[in-house]
Order: sequence, then structure tokens, then C-alpha cells
Amino acid sequence: MKQENWPVNRGRYQLKYRGVSCLNCGHPLDISDKYCPNCSQANSTKKLTLKDFVNEFLSSVINYDSKLIRTLYVMLLKPGSITKDYIAGKRIAYTNPFRFLLSLAFIYFILVNLNSNYDSFLDLDLENQMNIENGFSFADSEKFKKLDSIRISETEAVSISMADTTHQLNADRIKGLEKLDSITQNLDKIIEKERLSDSIMVNNPKKYYSELQANDPSFTDKMEFFMAMIKRDSLKSFNQAKQKYGAKDNWSTKMAFNGSRSFLRALAEPDYWINDTIGKLPFVIFFFMPIFTIFIKLAYIRKNYTYTDHLIFSFHNQSLMFILLILSWLIDWIFGTSSMWLFVTLFSIYLFQAMRKFYSQGVLKTIIKYLFLNTVFLFLATISIVLLFTGSAITY
Repeated sequence: MKQENWPVNRGRYQLKYRGVSCLNCGHPLDISDKYCPNCSQANSTKKLTLKDFVNEFLSSVINYDSKLIRTLYVMLLKPGSITKDYIAGKRIAYTNPFRFLLSLAFIYFILVNLNSNYDSFLDLDLENQMNIENGFSFADSEKFKKLDSIRISETEAVSISMADTTHQLNADRIKGLEKLDSITQNLDKIIEKERLSDSIMVNNPKKYYSELQANDPSFTDKMEFFMAMIKRDSLKSFNQAKQKYGAKDNWSTKMAFNGSRSFLRALAEPDYWINDTIGKLPFVIFFFMPIFTIFIKLAYIRKNYTYTDHLIFSFHNQSLMFILLILSWLIDWIFGTSSMWLFVTLFSIYLFQAMRKFYSQGVLKTIIKYLFLNTVFLFLATISIVLLFTGSAITY
């Protein structure tokens, strides 16, 4: 408390500098008012000097440091206690849980990006591996050609083996093989039809796209077409696609075109794309946590806690997780070890103790809810990451 009141009675906050009206909002003040009750600005009429500015800055840093130390101490050594104190109204001694989690998330992902080398993704040459004639296929790759030759050899071997044993099969089995041969022929026809369609797309894209639009194409069909044409004709804008292929000017087609262009750019620059995507993870967390908190609320529906109380509990636990991840990163960076498993284990134990302490339930109930909530967490986290990388690929 002394640290918070320190600047109020010194410098430009002395009694002789106090006014009778707020300089910010004009609210009437008494000479004894240290702060405006209407807008909370300090009651001072003194001009701000460099010394005053430095004093205020140092005061705010010291005040924040004291909150940070208190927050870290209680969070690390007393699982669940910090949330109980915070929702009980004891907030002045702790940092804001939302701001604290956001800061830790940014610090961690910055560290990860600094120490990660994504240049190896450039060696994959993903952009050039794509075969225009076959849409998303990678048929031109030497690896895939080798795999195809191995597959053909295995198929020939199986065919010879089947031919040798055909004479020993009964009539019913022969009929079954004939049906299988018929299915294979139909599949060959379908494949041939697809190849013919792809050939038209390359040789006469305007005709191909006209037929595509007539058949109510899906979003992925449009993307496949635009990706092939962007690679072939080096399209720079949607207006070029409209002029060359007669693309309809609607949001779905525009999105397909922009998504195709972004996807190709991500393939061409996988290292920058991954960096860009990881940079968005802190924001994803804050969309993810409110959804996860709904399941916490359902698991503890009989407890007299509001949704916001459960959300603060989630923020505090995730903050501890990022603290441990940062410590793990620092140890691995300094000593060249792999300590992630240790800190994940510590967090698992901490989370169990925090749930017991905050919700005041027995071991068995806590174990059941612990397993349930962690399963939900992993499921939602997986969906969030998939959506993030997919969305990032088509908006990069």
C-alpha cells in the first residue's frame, strides 16, 4: 500500500498543487481529493516535468513488479488459492489474469520462433511438387514415381500368383473375380474421365470453368481450378480470373480465388507461413478458453461459481502452463536437453491439486472430472489447431 500511495504526496501530487476541478473531465473537486471520483485522474495542476514523468514511470514499474512477484509466488506454491483470492475480491495484490496470460503467451511464442528453424521446409519444394494436370497430386515427384513403379511390380506379382491359382478355384470364386474385374474396369473409366477433365482444364480453361459453374461446383472444386490457373497463368488478381475464365463475381468465388492464391503462397514460403501462424496462437487461446470454460461449468454445475469464476480459474492455470513452458525452453536452450516431459508432468500434478483446492472436492470426484476435462481440452485444442492452420493457409 505504501508503494501505491508514494507518488500521491510527492512531486506534482503535493497538496499545494491540488485544484478545485478536474482538468480531465471538469468534475468539481475538494482540495482534499487526491483523485477525481468521476474519471479517477490524479488531482494535480502542476505542469508535468521530466522528473515527474520518470518518478511516475518508476512508481508504476515498482508497483507492477510487486504484483507480479506476489502473483508468481501464490500461483506456483499455492495451487488454486490465487483464483479463490481473486474472485473473493482480493485483486489489488495480483496482476490481471487476462493480461498476465496474454503476456506469457506472447513471450513463449516469441521464444519458440527465435529458436526454431523452419528453413528446412523450403527443401521440400512443395510448390513445384504440385502437378497442374492432376490438381493437388504430386505425381511428378521422383519419390512418387518410384512408389508407383513398386506398386506396379507388386500388382503384377499378385496378378501372376492369381493366374497360377485360378485353375484351382471353384465356379463361384471365378464369378467373384469376374465381378472384381468389372469394378476395376469401371474405376479405370472414372480415372480416365478425370484425366480427360484435367486435360480440358489445362488446354481450354474457360470451357472447363463454364462447365464447372453449370454443375454447381463445391468450394474445393473452385480452389483446385484457381490453383492450377494461378500456377499456369500467374494470375495476380480476381479481375484477371473474371476476364480470362468468366468467373462469377460473388463472395464464394472470390474466397476460393484468394484462398487458392494464399495456399500457393504458403507452399512457396512454408517457413514464413509457419512463423505467421504460430504468431496467431496467443489470440486463438483467447477464443478457445471461453469455449473450454463451458465444459468446466458443466462439470461443476452444482458449485456456486459463475461462468466468469471458472474462466479466471482457467486463465490462472494456463498462465502456469506457459510459465513452465518458458522455463523448459530456457533450460533446453542453455543446457541442450529435453525437459518438456518433466514440466508437462509437473503441470499435470499442479492442475489436479488446483482443482481439488479451488472446487473443494474429494480425490475420486476430482480424478473423474480431471480426466473428462483434459480429454475435452485435447479434443478442442486439436480442432482449434487444425482450424488455425487451415484458415491460415487460405488467408496467408
